Amino acid sequence: MKRIILLGPPGAGKGTQAQIITKEFNIPQISTGDMLRAAIKEGTELGKQAKSIMDAGGLVSDDLIINLVKARIAQPDCANGCIFDGFPRTIPQAQALADAGVHIDNVVEIAVPDEDIVSRLSGRRSHPASGRVYHVVYNPPKVAGKDDETGEDLVQREDDKEDTIRDRLATYHNQTEALVGFYQDLAKSGQNAPRYAKFDGTQAIDKVSEQVLAELKA
Repeated sequence: MKRIILLGPPGAGKGTQAQIITKEFNIPQISTGDMLRAAIKEGTELGKQAKSIMDAGGLVSDDLIINLVKARIAQPDCANGCIFDGFPRTIPQAQALADAGVHIDNVVEIAVPDEDIVSRLSGRRSHPASGRVYHVVYNPPKVAGKDDETGEDLVQREDDKEDTIRDRLATYHNQTEALVGFYQDLAKSGQNAPRYAKFDGTQAIDKVSEQVLAELKA
């Protein structure tokens, strides 16, 4: 069984590596957002609790999220493990996960400097009608600012604007980056602790995935 947490800033390539890992180990990628939506749609007890809180404009508590996680990982498709997508986000969530007895096998950090993230994300341009995505440096269109197939204008999504990216990075550094130290310390504590490994996310995608898969199989 492999239960894996991926850490790293937005734009580090966690989503791409998660897709590669899910295929390699035949495990699902689970996010708290998906779990919440599914529980609400199915009308489970936890779903009803979450819906009443959200309808009132409140934030779903960490305890409720942990109970959702425990219910989700007990499902048959998680028999071989899972990848946690965007969870935990904070030290209290990570601590609650440990306190609830949810064992994590591997914590993988994909590290990319902020300026590389800004360059990587702010250079993206998309063609809204088709979903085609270009990059002004790494995958430029044949004609600057125009879609290769239709010749229509490309746009820069709000999420890909520099100010938005820097805001997301600031949130990561303030809220989530502390998890790196939390899991490094946990890994050193020995018994029943997850393995911790850090990789350079500025390398080519296949190079990163080769290193990550080697670590997960070790």
